[in-house]
Amino acid sequence: MSTDTLLELRSAAFGYPDRTVVAGVDLTIHRGEVVALLGPNGSGKSTLVRGLLGLTEHQGGEVLLLGTPREQFHEHPRIGYVPQRHSLSAAVRATVTEIVAVGRLPHRPWWRPASSRDREVVASAIAAVGLADRADEEVASLSGGQQRRVLIARALAGRPDLLVMDEPTAGVDHVNQLALADVLRRLVADGTSMLVVTHELDALSDVVTRIVCMEAGHLDFDGSPTQYRAHLLAHGSGSGHHHDHDTPSPDGRRVLGDGPLDPAPKAAR
Repeated sequence: MSTDTLLELRSAAFGYPDRTVVAGVDLTIHRGEVVALLGPNGSGKSTLVRGLLGLTEHQGGEVLLLGTPREQFHEHPRIGYVPQRHSLSAAVRATVTEIVAVGRLPHRPWWRPASSRDREVVASAIAAVGLADRADEEVASLSGGQQRRVLIARALAGRPDLLVMDEPTAGVDHVNQLALADVLRRLVADGTSMLVVTHELDALSDVVTRIVCMEAGHLDFDGSPTQYRAHLLAHGSGSGHHHDHDTPSPDGRRVLGDGPLDPAPKAAR
């Protein structure tokens, strides 16, 4: 594995004690890439991501994180994770700064107070997600989209080599989707590498450098956004199994980047 390889899967399988959900996955992510992981509900996207992080069983094949087998990997802050259901409870009585500071805890003994360096990194992470003016506010006062940005900042405070996000724009309104996409653009400009599970590719179309699609627990496409557009056009009159990889625009057409890609799926599908 080269020094710029962050993640490598070789015939990897993940699942649960009673079943295998994802199998035969070959995937490599390099430093500087922003990879969108697409697929319909139940295709195995979240299971794959959770498997990378040790949250589901590794049932076969190889999983290398920053060159280290998953079972031997202990530098967990180097893989920043923002989970799918990640709005903070209204009962949380903590400020934005206090929540983001949790991301620094793996970098020092629990008994040692935060250093000036820790505080600097926390402030930088909050600024990176556009919440510097809300740093001292309680998270319960923020919108759902702002709370998601807080948790992205918490992951960034760990200074990860790879930021993994599961559906970061799901369940928030269009304005907050655009705000989150703007945050991701700034992170990309700063050199952050990402793996983003999403159904809403349109909001991130100018951020991603590569698209990987899952279907029934297997990868069935891996290429650039341009190749993905061509792939959708080529399959537009076929089985239609790719049509759930992205979200329709308001007029019923699916879009990626520079325009409509294919007709909306027929009702019979």
